[in-house]
Amino acid sequence: MATFAKPENALKRAVELVNVGQHLDALMALHSLITSRRYRNWQKPLEKIMFKYVELCVDLRKGRFAKDGLIQYRIVCQQVNVNSLEEVLKHFMHLATERAESARNQTQALDEALDVEDLEADKRPEDLMLSYVSGEKGKDRSDRELVTPWFKFLWETYRTVLEILRNNSKLEALYAMTAHRAFQFCKQYKRTTEFRRLCEIIRNHLSNLNKYRDQRDRPDLSAPESLQLYLDTRFEQLKMATELEMWQEAFRSVEDIHGLMCMVKKTPKPSLMVVYYAKLTEIFWISGSHLYHAYAWLKLFSLQKSFNKNLSQKDLQMIASSVVLAALSVAPFDHTSGVSHVELENEKERNLRMANLINFNLEPKLDNRELLSRSALLSEVASKGVMSCVIPEVKDLFHLLEHEFLPLVLAARVQPLLSRISKLGGKLATASSVPEVQLSHYLPLLERLTTLRLLQQVSQVYQTVTIESISRMIPFFDFSVVEKISVDAVKHSFITMKVDHMKGAVLFGNLDLESDSLRDHLAFIAEGLNKAWAMMHPPVKKSSKIAEVLPGLGDMVEKEHLKLLARKTLIEKRKEEQERQLLEMEREEELKRLKLQKITEEAEKKRLASEVEQRKNQRILREIAERETEEVQAFLQEAEKRGKKKGKKIPEGEKVTKQTLVEMALSEQLRERQEMEKKLQKLAKQMDHLERAKREEAAPLIEAAYQQRLVEEKIIHEREQQLEVELSRQRHDGDLQEKNRLSRMVENKRIFEQEVIRRRQAEFDRLRQEKEEGMREILQARKQERGMKRKMIFFLRSEEERSRKQREEEDARKREEAERRKKEEAERKAKLDEIAEKQRQREREAEEKERLRREQLLGRPTEPYSRPSESFSGSRPDGAVAPPVTAQAASSASAGGKYVPRHKRGDPAVGVGQAPPPSEPERWGGGRRDDHPATDKWRSDDHRSFGGGSRDERRPVGGSSGSRSTWSSARNPPPRGF
Repeated sequence: MATFAKPENALKRAVELVNVGQHLDALMALHSLITSRRYRNWQKPLEKIMFKYVELCVDLRKGRFAKDGLIQYRIVCQQVNVNSLEEVLKHFMHLATERAESARNQTQALDEALDVEDLEADKRPEDLMLSYVSGEKGKDRSDRELVTPWFKFLWETYRTVLEILRNNSKLEALYAMTAHRAFQFCKQYKRTTEFRRLCEIIRNHLSNLNKYRDQRDRPDLSAPESLQLYLDTRFEQLKMATELEMWQEAFRSVEDIHGLMCMVKKTPKPSLMVVYYAKLTEIFWISGSHLYHAYAWLKLFSLQKSFNKNLSQKDLQMIASSVVLAALSVAPFDHTSGVSHVELENEKERNLRMANLINFNLEPKLDNRELLSRSALLSEVASKGVMSCVIPEVKDLFHLLEHEFLPLVLAARVQPLLSRISKLGGKLATASSVPEVQLSHYLPLLERLTTLRLLQQVSQVYQTVTIESISRMIPFFDFSVVEKISVDAVKHSFITMKVDHMKGAVLFGNLDLESDSLRDHLAFIAEGLNKAWAMMHPPVKKSSKIAEVLPGLGDMVEKEHLKLLARKTLIEKRKEEQERQLLEMEREEELKRLKLQKITEEAEKKRLASEVEQRKNQRILREIAERETEEVQAFLQEAEKRGKKKGKKIPEGEKVTKQTLVEMALSEQLRERQEMEKKLQKLAKQMDHLERAKREEAAPLIEAAYQQRLVEEKIIHEREQQLEVELSRQRHDGDLQEKNRLSRMVENKRIFEQEVIRRRQAEFDRLRQEKEEGMREILQARKQERGMKRKMIFFLRSEEERSRKQREEEDARKREEAERRKKEEAERKAKLDEIAEKQRQREREAEEKERLRREQLLGRPTEPYSRPSESFSGSRPDGAVAPPVTAQAASSASAGGKYVPRHKRGDPAVGVGQAPPPSEPERWGGGRRDDHPATDKWRSDDHRSFGGGSRDERRPVGGSSGSRSTWSSARNPPPRGF
């Protein structure tokens, strides 16, 4: 960044760069000067620099640079010379407007060039590709590329100026002028998107102004000039919104104006309020809110009649006729009948909001649901004398539709009046805010009202009318349109009618006779009379033959009917359950499909994102390398120039890196800065000496002038003192004469004082008595209110105590139920344990019987219990044969009376004594004899377990089933020796 000793040097340098065609370098030089902290005090050359700076920004279309520079310049000159900032901003807007107009004049395709939705949006890639491959002519493309950027820059200029001036109390006029010019820009080129954004910007500026009230240069809205500027801006915004037909933005502008009036609590000038209500009439008419439209016309009529002294009688008649026709155009029935409580509350809130916007003072009551209604509007029209100002045709129409009862000729009387009214209207010469009145706008609504009135009056006279008669009586519409109108009226309980197309007739009903309350009342009377007649003349009961034959027939029919209903309900539930299951399956399949699709899409997105990121990183690395190469070359060129200028050259053949060049540049800048500081210190010392010499020379001159001033002021003081004494003497003489003249009125003064005191004392006594009576009434009311509160508190506490007792009883019942359930569960478990123990005892006895039976059959003792693992194990690991259990050991084990666990009954070590080892023949012979029983045992076990049989036959020889033996083997492993 280049540094300059004086601002003029930067301006000269910028001019030199512009002359050689380096506009961007010139802009950067001025930008570095403006944003530097060294030049924060305003100087006259800074204004010239800013003029040149904004010219370069406009030439290069650098809106961001312009905004930064103007913000810095605002900081510099805000407290010193704010007029300089105003001149710079005006010059900036003038240049931008001039360049946009010149671009517009150069091309003939402005409509196509501005055919973009948003001036702030960047050009999309698809638009660029389309412009390259499209077959448009070169001239059209060049026109669009020439005109659109300049209008974008002009729009950005307006936004920049508004942002800079948003909190500046000294440049409010320029802020308002910029906003007006931006509105004109949007209007001239039909820029709806920019207009909406501009309104939002101004709205945010005002909200921030109210939010941050401690700012130093904040505009004061209580000042008349500031308030008038803000109101003018809002009214201009409202006018442009209506001209652009942006009705939603127009309504928001109306709300902004109303909020501004409520904020400052001041009413604008009548001329502005007339514009306010004139625009409100247009907004409400477009939105279809005919009631609010009529109220706005009524306020407009009151303002024009009260404040427009130049209003002619003809224009007043046209405005009054518009008020009456707008009031008649409102539907004669209530649209809120039959709606929910929430919708009623919303409608009430909406009416309050609209009443505030229209500035129509209403007192909301609890039992009043309609604050703005047709009946209230017509009463206001009558009370304010609007009917005395309308034209005769409108007055006759109002009388026919609201007061006359002509069911057969109403439409015939109204039609010629409507035809004459449709020809009236036009421009108003003496009411500038209401440029034109068109009474023909109200004809469709008036024809609809005439149709409703005719149907209402016919329903009061006739009960049945043919469709042809209705069509002849209503010449405005076909009968299909009349039918649609009547449907809406019947929906809101305005009339009661039915259309029978088969008979070609319309049936009317009397609302009074067919009302719900009267119909129920007659039904109650008939029911009471029937009961009285039955009591006076009881009917003779006759025995029924069917009842004698089938006494329970009625109960049977009722039961069958209930069974059929239950069956039908069950079938419906099954159908619903089946449908629900089908839907659930379909939903699950759809979720699976969507999940798979989502996973596929995410994988594709990740792949594309990774490819984009990879290309982006490669591009960034390539750009960094190119930028470093360019910087090194630029450093070398600068070093060569500096070497030629200062006599310091870079050695040839030496390899110079970027870091080396940066260090050399930093050392050079440090040396230049040190030299500049030395020069400044020397200059400051010279200026100090010069100032000291000037003060030494001026000291005696200042002392002489001071002594001369003292002598002159002493002479002036003596002369003024003599004059004051003379004037005091003259005033004293005049006061004495006045006292003598007024002394004869002292007695009258005393009598008057006594009379005044007597009257005031009587008034005081009366007011005190009224105050005491009022206080007594208030005390009585408060006493009653306290009594009611105490009763209410006692009632609430009683209810709370009752609910608490109920909760405690419920909790105690639940605890007792839980304890009872626990007790029952414990008893049930004890019973189950006892049953299990008995079952185990029976099994043990069965095993013992089976063992004894086998001993008797085989003629030798057998093992009391044999596990499958022991039966199939041939030998021990060391090759020794397991000794069989002898009969003596078995008998001793069984006869001893000691309980032996099942898993230890085959162990020879368990028993009273050790059995002697068997002899060799016994061992081998016994082994061969025991093979078959063991094999038969397991075969019979397998056979019986699959073939069936009794419970005793299904058990194996060991006394237990195969599953139980396997489970015992799994839980109790064999001894360590096996």
